[in-house]
Amino acid sequence: MDRRGFLKASLSASAFCALGQASQMAQALSDSPTKTRPNIVFILADDLGARDLSNEGSTFYETPNIDRIAQMGMKFTRGYAACQVCSPSRASILTGKYPVNHGITTWIGDRSGEAWRQTKRHDSHLPPDYDHALRASEITFAEVLRDAGYQTFFAGKWHLGGKGSWPKDHGFMINKGGWDAGSPRGGFFSPYENPNLEDGPDGESLPMRLGRETADFIDSNKNKPFLAYLSFYSVHSPIQTSEKLWKKYRSKAAAAEPAKERFLFDRKLCVRQVQDCPIYAGMIESMDAAVGLVLNKLDEHGLMDNTIICFTSDNGGVSSGDAFSTSNLPFRGGKGRQWEGGIREPYYIYAPGVAKAGSVTDVPASGIDWHPTLLELAGVPVPPKQAVDGVSLAPVLKGGAIKKRPLFWHYPHYGNQGGDPSSIIMEDEWKLIYYHEDEHCELYNIQQDIGEQKDLFSTHSQRAEAMLYRLKKWLRSTHAKFPAKDPEFEPSQKKAYLEMQRTTGKERLEKQHANYLDEHYKPNKDWWGSAPMD
Repeated sequence: MDRRGFLKASLSASAFCALGQASQMAQALSDSPTKTRPNIVFILADDLGARDLSNEGSTFYETPNIDRIAQMGMKFTRGYAACQVCSPSRASILTGKYPVNHGITTWIGDRSGEAWRQTKRHDSHLPPDYDHALRASEITFAEVLRDAGYQTFFAGKWHLGGKGSWPKDHGFMINKGGWDAGSPRGGFFSPYENPNLEDGPDGESLPMRLGRETADFIDSNKNKPFLAYLSFYSVHSPIQTSEKLWKKYRSKAAAAEPAKERFLFDRKLCVRQVQDCPIYAGMIESMDAAVGLVLNKLDEHGLMDNTIICFTSDNGGVSSGDAFSTSNLPFRGGKGRQWEGGIREPYYIYAPGVAKAGSVTDVPASGIDWHPTLLELAGVPVPPKQAVDGVSLAPVLKGGAIKKRPLFWHYPHYGNQGGDPSSIIMEDEWKLIYYHEDEHCELYNIQQDIGEQKDLFSTHSQRAEAMLYRLKKWLRSTHAKFPAKDPEFEPSQKKAYLEMQRTTGKERLEKQHANYLDEHYKPNKDWWGSAPMD
């Protein structure tokens, strides 16, 4: 089907517009005493992959505190981010909307239009423009909870707009570290170069600082209902850790069978196949320790029985592009890519008195579901003016079910990590990917083929065409934007670029990542200034 046919198909408004209206609590808000409302601690990791936790199958990384959240509550084995990159996912968590509906469809700061040529990747299309800040008209769950009497707190990465669109402009009463930047300007050790976070002692760990700030907020508000939103910069690049943690994980990696090759070229970039980066492992341990500070503070004040704790990530682990730091196997790809490695996430909800400890579900859950779920658990209705796309997962937490629904993704951009402009529809175990460059599709059964290696589009054509029709209908109803062909595109330049990535690029990566395990490895004279804190 050509582009004209795709865009001109007759697509009426459908029931999808009504998806996600959270069911209101039977008891009116006015009948729910403030003191009995549950506290909420929402913990968001940055670039953490679905396999980057020990409870998710990693034998290299160590995450006992995050694992504890999964063990206390419900684990969603099919938890998804709303996008394969950060800013869209973060906006979707707060608003309950798909990226195409809140307007932030790629990370804020990404190039679009003719400016994309400056990346020198020689792509065939020019990505569309997007919103560069979270709209003031969007109603975040922080705003709703604040207006219902909650004390609201934010710590860490924001990346949803510049001054005028920071956390305090979207419902958070306190902001520790949230501003324009998507990565820590000063690195992961103080001084931070962050206008909204005072520097600590030289060498102070950023994740530990954010954990302490969150714990201090809980200390000060233990007798009031509160929302504490801990949004780590970890484990985004640059990858940095202390010498002590590097030595620990370097020894652990050295004791295992050495990898002959760490990277496999997959379409546009090399993808990491092995978890053995000691720097990245150290970063994960530091983040996990910071989570431990928060959990210990809740224990200290006896708040566990009245506190909802959530944990997730904003997109898949970085297996290609950026720092090439982890492997998401058996999932294909990672951050920025359209396969499961780019969108599947850890997704845990501890809801005392609601979810059974240690419970596990395979019900698909998305980042758009956090907004209505948390409001229902808090006994606060979704504002009528905020037409969310997500649904409340409260029935699932109680051991019940929600109505089956398709999930959608629309990413009309190029990922820095090798991702393609694409749109996705997922129905049960079936996943169809539509590629905007050449309008071809791939169809996978992710229950039987979790690595997305066997394209079933031609052998299951009837199913594929039906899913494609529903995807088109959704895109039309949301007024989605699409990439445009670049009239200056030169196929020979693209071919040369890809060959370079496949050959010399791979050689460079293999050498660099082997060097991380050299017993004499030293990134700089003071390990990014972390030595004073060891």
